[in-house]
Amino acid sequence: MAATAASPGVAVSPLQNLRAMFYVLGPNESSFRGLEEVPDYVDKATPFFITLIILEFIVKWAQKGHLLSLSDGITSVSAGIFSRLPDIISRSVEISMYAYVWNNYRIIELPWDSSWTWYFTFIGVDFGYYWFHRMAHEINFLWAGHQAHHSSEYYNLFTALRQSVLQKFGSWIFYLPLAFCIPASVYAVHLQFNLLYQFWIHTEVIENLGPLELLLNTPSHHRVHHGRNQYCIDKNYGGTLIIWDRIFGTFAAEKDKVVYGLTHPINTFEPFKVQFHHCIYIWNIFWSTPGFCNKLSVMFKGPGWAPGKPRLGLLEEIPEVTGKEVPFKCKLPHYTHIYVVMHFILMMGFYVGLSASKSTLSQVTLLMGIGYIILTLTSIGFLMDQRPEAPFLESARCSVFLALHKLGYLEMHIALLSIAYE
Repeated sequence: MAATAASPGVAVSPLQNLRAMFYVLGPNESSFRGLEEVPDYVDKATPFFITLIILEFIVKWAQKGHLLSLSDGITSVSAGIFSRLPDIISRSVEISMYAYVWNNYRIIELPWDSSWTWYFTFIGVDFGYYWFHRMAHEINFLWAGHQAHHSSEYYNLFTALRQSVLQKFGSWIFYLPLAFCIPASVYAVHLQFNLLYQFWIHTEVIENLGPLELLLNTPSHHRVHHGRNQYCIDKNYGGTLIIWDRIFGTFAAEKDKVVYGLTHPINTFEPFKVQFHHCIYIWNIFWSTPGFCNKLSVMFKGPGWAPGKPRLGLLEEIPEVTGKEVPFKCKLPHYTHIYVVMHFILMMGFYVGLSASKSTLSQVTLLMGIGYIILTLTSIGFLMDQRPEAPFLESARCSVFLALHKLGYLEMHIALLSIAYE
C-alpha cells in the first residue's frame, strides 16, 4: 500500500518516522499542501521495522517462546517485496485513482491545513479500511488478493510484511467517497499511517493494553483476526480502531489459544503460490460450477460458498483446531540455510538500490531489475520447499545474473549494496 508521489516529499525526522508507526503525529506536523510534498513514511520506516523485529526476537528468546521459522520469515519479507514491485514503475493505484477523482470530480474542498480535516480523514480512512478489509474476507475474488497476508502459520512482526501484490487493485474503491471533499495530500498521509499502525500489532509479545482494548485495534484483537479457530473466523477487521467491529457485530475477544493461518494451509514457501494459489482455485471452481448465476456467486460470495450454502458458507465445515497443529516446515541442511540467507540479503540490497534510483533509470532497466527480483524470490522459494526443480532454477538464476551484469543492467545496483541500509 505504498502511498507516495514521485517526489521524495518533505524531510521528516527519525523521531517523527517512529511516531508515525504508532499514529501519534499531529495535524501540525503531518499536513501538506500538495501530494508531491507528502513524505514516504512507509519507506522511511524500514529501519524501525528491522529494529522492532530484532527486539521481538530477543524478547521471545528470553521468554523461551517459539517465535518463527527462518523460511517463513523469508517468505513473509518476499511477499512484502513482491507487493511493492508495481510501485517501482508507477505510482500506487490507491493514490493515482484517488488523485484523479479529487482533481476532476471533487464537490467541495476541505482545507488541507485544518485540524478538522485531518481528524475527519483519520476517521474516514479507517472506516473505509474496515469495509474493504471485511469485503476482502467476504467476497471471493477480493479474498484472492488478501489471503496471502493470512497464509503464515506464525504470528510475529514478519507476518505484518506478508502483503499481497493484488490487494491494492481492489482496495482503492473503498476510499473514493473521500475524494469528493478531502485533498489527496491529506488522504496519502493517513493511508500510510493506517498501514504503519498495523505493523506493530502483529506480535505475541504484547498481551493486553487495558482500557485501550475498548477503542483501538491491538495485538490481542488482531491475533483473533489471524486465527483459524472457529471463533476467530471473519472477526476483527479494524485497522487502527476496533469500534467499527463493535458497532457492526464483527468483534470477538481473544480467549482460546489462537492457531494461525489459513483454514486449509498451503504448505509452501514459493512466492507465486503464496500470492496466486487462490486465483487458480477460483478459476477451477468457476468452470466446474454449473449455471451462470452460480458462476457469479463463485466470484462474489464468500470463499466457503457452494450451491445450496449461505453466502459465507457453513462455519461447521471449517476444520476444528486442536491446538497441536504444527506449522509447515522443510528441514534444510545448514549449508542451504546459509546460501539462502546470503542470496536473500544480496537480493534485498539490490531491491533497495533499484527502488532508490527508479526515477533515474529507463523502463527497460527497471523491468529487467523487477524480473530478476521475481526470479530470485522464486528460486529461493523452490530451495526452501526442496523442490526437485530448485537446482536447475537456481543455476538459471545465476546465469541470468551474470548476463545482466555483463550487459550493465545490474552494475549500478551492486555498487549500492554497501550503502543500502546506511
